[in-house]
Amino acid sequence: MNYAMWRKALNVIPEVSKEEWDSLDVISKWLISTRAAVLIMTFISAALAGLFAWRDGSFSFLPWIALTLGLILAHASNNIFNDYTDFVRGVDKDNYYRNIYGAQPVASGLMTKRQHLTYFAVTALIALTIGIYLIAYTGFSPTAWILLGLGAFFLLFYTWPLKGMAMGEIAVLIVWGPLMIGGGYYVLTQNWNWFVAIASLPYVLGVTTVIFGKHIDKLDMDVKKGIHTLPVVIGEKASRYTVLAMMIAPYFLTAYLIFAKFFTPVMGIVVFAIPTFLQYYKVFLKPKPTVKPEGQPGWPLYFVGYAFYNNRKFGSLFMFGLLIDVLLRVIPFTAELVKIFWG
Repeated sequence: MNYAMWRKALNVIPEVSKEEWDSLDVISKWLISTRAAVLIMTFISAALAGLFAWRDGSFSFLPWIALTLGLILAHASNNIFNDYTDFVRGVDKDNYYRNIYGAQPVASGLMTKRQHLTYFAVTALIALTIGIYLIAYTGFSPTAWILLGLGAFFLLFYTWPLKGMAMGEIAVLIVWGPLMIGGGYYVLTQNWNWFVAIASLPYVLGVTTVIFGKHIDKLDMDVKKGIHTLPVVIGEKASRYTVLAMMIAPYFLTAYLIFAKFFTPVMGIVVFAIPTFLQYYKVFLKPKPTVKPEGQPGWPLYFVGYAFYNNRKFGSLFMFGLLIDVLLRVIPFTAELVKIFWG
């Protein structure tokens, strides 16, 4: 077992040679194939769903673990399938942009199409099995079936045709927020709560900035390939300012939810993410440099990295704040104080 590679693959998307690949264990290969470093975003969505359920007295550990594992495996399946779809459609041909910044197992010749599909099939089958278990947990609720169906739809059709129809970014906004957090809350509580769906937006807007940043980074390549991502459609400058708007909006949404008394004032802890935003926002005021800036990590990735770091900071504080918010509501003494002073 190559534990060092496990840690590396969970933190970055590593580039490996064929010789290195052949020497890796199956878990390392799976982590690289699924781009495991980005799966943390899905874990946070599952964690937020669990915290909202706990706050409302409907948390159960085993279903939450199943929900978390199922969502992560569904995301992993999507990443594998995206790579396969792009490869067979010729998107990765001729050193396409994505080959530059991380291993693409099929396009890089690390595994065959059959092996790649096997990874996808096994991962997706486990995710589906967990999904069926969760549907059973809800008593085979029609809403749960709808949520599973929507998840399968976005998993299979994100790369094609949604991404090429300028709907990929909207899909991310829907999936990582209302679907994962709102839907996860529903599975755990058997109750749909629109406030929970709205409360998912401060976090999921940050997730959406990450995909937006990646699509800005490769805008020129996507134009050449005829892939009409939203940045291709609205233009590079408008996309940069859209990212900035999505970085700022979560603070106002959080403030609204505090004002509406859905959150306690403790959620104001997210203001400690503002220094990170102030550190990075100027990057989005100018176009991407034509040459690698000195010391720039991950080049030719540029905007996506800054969006990821900003989202990680805000998302971590948002999740921590929600944990404190929940504890204040479930501990008997503080719960009484919350009722007295916050309704």
